[in-house]
Amino acid sequence: MTEPTQESMQTYSRGQIEQVVGLDATALGTIRDAFIALGQGKVVQPPILSMAIEEANGEVDVKTAHIQGLKHFAIKISPGFFNNPARGLPSLNGLMVVFSAETGLAKALLDDGGYLTAIRTALAGAVAAEALSRPDSKRVALIGAGEQASLQLEALRLVRDIESVDVWARDKERGERFARDTEQRLGLTVRSHDSLHAVCQNADIIITATPSHTPLLEYSMLPEGVHVTAMGSDSPEKRELEADVLTDCDYFVCDSRAQSEINGELKGLDEDQAKACEVYELGNLLADGRRLREGEKNRGEQTETATDTRITVADLTGTGVQDTAIASLALARLAQR
Repeated sequence: MTEPTQESMQTYSRGQIEQVVGLDATALGTIRDAFIALGQGKVVQPPILSMAIEEANGEVDVKTAHIQGLKHFAIKISPGFFNNPARGLPSLNGLMVVFSAETGLAKALLDDGGYLTAIRTALAGAVAAEALSRPDSKRVALIGAGEQASLQLEALRLVRDIESVDVWARDKERGERFARDTEQRLGLTVRSHDSLHAVCQNADIIITATPSHTPLLEYSMLPEGVHVTAMGSDSPEKRELEADVLTDCDYFVCDSRAQSEINGELKGLDEDQAKACEVYELGNLLADGRRLREGEKNRGEQTETATDTRITVADLTGTGVQDTAIASLALARLAQR
């Protein structure tokens, strides 16, 4: 009798992964389906494992999840060492190990350097905007001018017909450079602003993509009918939204309430504010087919409500189910090649 042989684990570089995974409709659907599975209770997702390496101004997060019915699951290791730019090194890094969900054997090492995390984060922003923003949204305000701000904008264009962009960054020169480059690359009208009030005043969608430790966005800055996607707060010390944004908006939605209370915007609320904030989870809304801007479900019918002035807010801390979903897509496409 021949003994079964174990296949060797494949290793794929960032360059190989970039060739097969990007911001496309299939990848968007993969992340949307992952949130739906989460909302349906078909996901095992343990809490994030976080470790600080204080002497090097570093941190490491480990995320994972198993989606029932999926052939693989991924474990992502994501270091952030924030003194690295002074050494000419990137501050964020990472890789994913993909395992068989049937045998537990390691199938692939995706040495992506954080690329897949950036892609799945941008796609999650698009999923949230598709579910929560007005369908006719055309004007975007970007708070932050880094890589993720750019990716969020590109992913958003998969679900909304964007015409103009306003951007604010702490570094004025960086914001202006971002505006010039984005206008040339995407063919949109892009303006840089010195003031947060100015950048927000005409927005249909506001995206905050910063590592800020102090709140940037106040409720008074938000125009009627706007949708806000906040994705910068992913650790206990980070925060982008003032408490009144959460308590005074019409709908506050997060990718994971448990994570938002530890790493996201909910951690900034005191007891009274927390009681005043009704919280929805994105996966539950998608699984139920519930669209908040179309009114509440009433005996199987949609009630007619004036929804254009409603303000919606999404807090995205990044979930393990997104990592397993995007890693599984990457492995399938790499195998095809």
